[in-house]
Amino acid sequence: MTHYLLSLYQPDGIVPPPELLEPVMQRLDEVNREIQAAGSWMFTGGLHQPDTATVVRPRDAADPLLTDGPYVESKEHVGGFWIIRAEDLDAALGWGRRVAQATGLPVEVRPFAFSSAE
Repeated sequence: MTHYLLSLYQPDGIVPPPELLEPVMQRLDEVNREIQAAGSWMFTGGLHQPDTATVVRPRDAADPLLTDGPYVESKEHVGGFWIIRAEDLDAALGWGRRVAQATGLPVEVRPFAFSSAE
């Protein structure tokens, strides 16, 4: 099986209030259970807002440069991700569709070029 990264892109700005976010999280829980039941589950995680990021840039071998905030200015950012196993791209795209339907947000589906996971 091939490993795939499903990246959930969300708009920058204010996090939706609980009354809007809770139904989305319930739908995502359903999708996560389906992925697990299908044997495709590996890992998932939600990320804090981009202003919590720190970028590490190689400056020299002994002293990399650390910069607060996201690497690039954009109107959207990766808000969460899944690492899954799938037989092929079509199967991975099926899970990407399910996540997009549950959230109403775009999902990038990308195969790993190589993976150390078994």
